Amino acid sequence: MDSQWYLYILRCGDGTLYTGITNDVEKRLEAHRTGKGAKYTRGRGPLELAYQETCESHSHALKRELEVKKLSRLQKEQMIKNYKQEAV
Repeated sequence: MDSQWYLYILRCGDGTLYTGITNDVEKRLEAHRTGKGAKYTRGRGPLELAYQETCESHSHALKRELEVKKLSRLQKEQMIKNYKQEAV
């Protein structure tokens, strides 16, 4: 059985959004913050975890990542807004 996987969106210090997947959100965020994550996020700090969702498998997480990357910025911002409202 696959371990738990997550889709996440980071808000970079320059205002851009980065979407990725991981099986350990905190560890991956720390990797991004220390320059050991994706090349895109290096030098774009500070990085804020803006969104995360649980995926049922690695395969599902990869598919979901592609779906989210195809969304417009406005649609991603709406996802983040809804996520933050649910967290309250």
